[in-house]
Amino acid sequence: MANSRGLSLDARVVLVPAEEAVEAPRASRGLLHNPSAVGGSVILALVFLAAVLAPVVAPFDPVAQDITVRVKAPGHAAAGGGVNVLGTDHLGRDILSRLIYGARVSLIIGLSAVLIAGSLGTLIGLVAGYFGGRVDDFFMRVVDTMLALPFILVAIAVVAVLGPSLRNIIFVLGATAWVSYARVVRAEALTLRAREFVQAAQALGGRHARLILRHLLPNVLTPVIVIATLEVARMIILESALSFLGLGIPPPTPTWGGMLADGRIYLATAWWLATFPGLAIMLSVLGINLLGDWLRDTLDPRLQNI
Repeated sequence: MANSRGLSLDARVVLVPAEEAVEAPRASRGLLHNPSAVGGSVILALVFLAAVLAPVVAPFDPVAQDITVRVKAPGHAAAGGGVNVLGTDHLGRDILSRLIYGARVSLIIGLSAVLIAGSLGTLIGLVAGYFGGRVDDFFMRVVDTMLALPFILVAIAVVAVLGPSLRNIIFVLGATAWVSYARVVRAEALTLRAREFVQAAQALGGRHARLILRHLLPNVLTPVIVIATLEVARMIILESALSFLGLGIPPPTPTWGGMLADGRIYLATAWWLATFPGLAIMLSVLGINLLGDWLRDTLDPRLQNI
């Protein structure tokens, strides 16, 4: 009798992904009827294509300098028949080309940092919520400590020791952004471990690792996906802030934050140097947030009946 009950409960858990798979086409159709989500998807698609096809679509070399055409306004006719559509910067580099290549850096940092932070935070949250007790207390005190540390102070310390580079920026962002995942996943795990299918699996002698990966992890993926979507936007903003402060990727690698920092002293005489990088950051973050809001409304069952 115990085995039959356990198998019945386990079968019910396995059917959950199938139900979600049935809902996937409905969710995709819902996307097409949501103007905000469609707009966010279009923006992200354009940024992604620009990053992937940067060598093809960029009209000029993003690091090539020409002092003779420095600080030229948008629409300037470049030598050789080309046009600097968005103008040139203080070193004569084409702003449009640097924006296109800067999209690569922003996406790489945003996605990589979210992958690291999401994986670490989800694992810690599952372990803390599943075992509880002293394990939970230990990890929650670590979370409280991380929340008490100013991000900029941690970034300055890490960059001062390791030096500014793409790898170090990803490490800083990933190592400091896992806290939000851990808190949400822990709360979900505390609720799930008291459910009957988890208790049945424990009674059947299931190992802790299997219970966590087989029963808890699939049931916490929805909030993790929503958080990850919104965190990509935050990672882009934080990378831009670090580059603006001189703690980001060193030049001549084009980054939106670095371009914004270079253009701030020319705001009175050459507004386009800082305006276009700022617009790129704003539109990218807006697109991610719009898509993230749609994902939250679609995947959270508590909001479906509102």
